[in-house]
Amino acid sequence: MNAQELKGRTKAFAHRCVKLALSLPKTKLGDHVNGQLIRCSTSVAANYRAALQSQSKAAFISKLSIVIEETDESEFWLEFIMDEELMQKEKIVPLFTEAHELSSIFIASRKTARQG
Repeated sequence: MNAQELKGRTKAFAHRCVKLALSLPKTKLGDHVNGQLIRCSTSVAANYRAALQSQSKAAFISKLSIVIEETDESEFWLEFIMDEELMQKEKIVPLFTEAHELSSIFIASRKTARQG
């Protein structure tokens, strides 16, 4: 998967998380999780784009580290939604899996960047 494909994949992930977040129950907890999931999932896409524009290897690695943190946080909130049974698990699992896969990709990318 090249950088442009991954850029599209992170953007699609953000869109899917936003749609899911907006369909959470309109409760105090649902509203809180809604905001958190929207913030971190959109940050994945935005910071990956910023990483691609980095002027140095150090800046790229730094931005990629932020992407990893935000992807992991997205994974946390998706898991939290399942734990709290705020939505049917079947609706969450595909996004949870995508968050985990993206996290693995970015961790491997950061490792490669550090070695190269």
